[in-house]
Amino acid sequence: MDLCWTPTAPARHIARVLFLLALLSGWLTGAPSWAGVVQEVRVRGDSIVITFDAPVAKASSFVLAAPQRIALDVDGTEPGSRTYADGPVAKIRQGAQGEGGARIVFDLARPAIVTEGRFGPDGRTLTLQIKTVDDERFARAAAERRMSFLPPFTFLQPAARHRYSVSMPVPRRTARSPLPRVYGDADRPLVVIDAGHGGHDPGALSPDGTLREKDVTLRIAQAIRNELLASGRVRVALTRADDRFLVLQERFGLARRLKADLFISIHCDSAANPEATGATVYTLSEVASDKEAARLAARENKADIIAGVDLGGASPDISSILIDLTQRETMNTSANFARLLGREAKPLIPIKANYHRMASLIVLKAPDMPSVLFETGYISNLADADFLASPEGPAKVAESVRKAVQIHFATRMAAR
Repeated sequence: MDLCWTPTAPARHIARVLFLLALLSGWLTGAPSWAGVVQEVRVRGDSIVITFDAPVAKASSFVLAAPQRIALDVDGTEPGSRTYADGPVAKIRQGAQGEGGARIVFDLARPAIVTEGRFGPDGRTLTLQIKTVDDERFARAAAERRMSFLPPFTFLQPAARHRYSVSMPVPRRTARSPLPRVYGDADRPLVVIDAGHGGHDPGALSPDGTLREKDVTLRIAQAIRNELLASGRVRVALTRADDRFLVLQERFGLARRLKADLFISIHCDSAANPEATGATVYTLSEVASDKEAARLAARENKADIIAGVDLGGASPDISSILIDLTQRETMNTSANFARLLGREAKPLIPIKANYHRMASLIVLKAPDMPSVLFETGYISNLADADFLASPEGPAKVAESVRKAVQIHFATRMAAR
């Protein structure tokens, strides 16, 4: 589904060239070509109208969950103060975004998405069409790409409309990440532990903002590694051993390159409800098992969109993975391990009664490697956050994983 609103190909080419020329003209005269202020943001029924005091360069919108919001980034303007919320929009906030840009955030009273956006002929008005939806449709929208809006260029002088060519160097293909260190005896099965988030992506935060998911997941992953190695039953590798960012495909891609026998991705859950508590274990499904699972898929898959990675341009290898999900044996093995992990975790850590759930999570989409995503608790819940931040918390989580892993491989060896 194409969510980008753009003109036809020839018009797009001309618009881009004229946009570059207008910017160049501004630089040469010592003043930016687009420099204005958001005059007004008003919600009118099923539309949002943003008015600027000067033409803007471009805009893009995307949807965020937990809590539910619509975000609009506008280049070539500064935030203003006049806002009028209504309908599904409970509150409107503005702030500076990068150099010469503004971000407008619409806090939603009920789930809604942007279906269309269009600039006025002078480039000073942007109208977004919005539509209220259910939670599941909102979660799907949160996992999709940005919608982009380009203003018309009729406000430029007609004499400037000529054919030009613009060239730019094509960046080299990014090198694959080096394989992580593998700990343990070479004849043991390999378990790869993935600490979620990292680097510029902090993940979810505790209510007071002092606890970051990326730090908690790394401590838990390291505790699991140490616990598994002490058992002497398996080899272990970590996708990241420090505070670095990995795109989602890279995480299970490293495990596949190592020919891992089991992949466990460690995360902390987060919810608008501060009372939500307990660990869950997710395995792959093309259809989320419930609305909460759909919300999780939107939140975790969003990590690559925030990092600027276009998931629509996946490599042939990843495309084949997405197509090859008919390998039911791997999915069944993953589900069996998820149930086993939940059973072993119950006496040790807070865990939900219905702890095994399914979601279409990118990090679980390796067709030939059993994979689970372990949400070790809610960082948005004070009690869960305190437990995960304590020395006891990661140790208990690691013990749960160690017991489940031992039983998992013992059972598989006995079945041979």
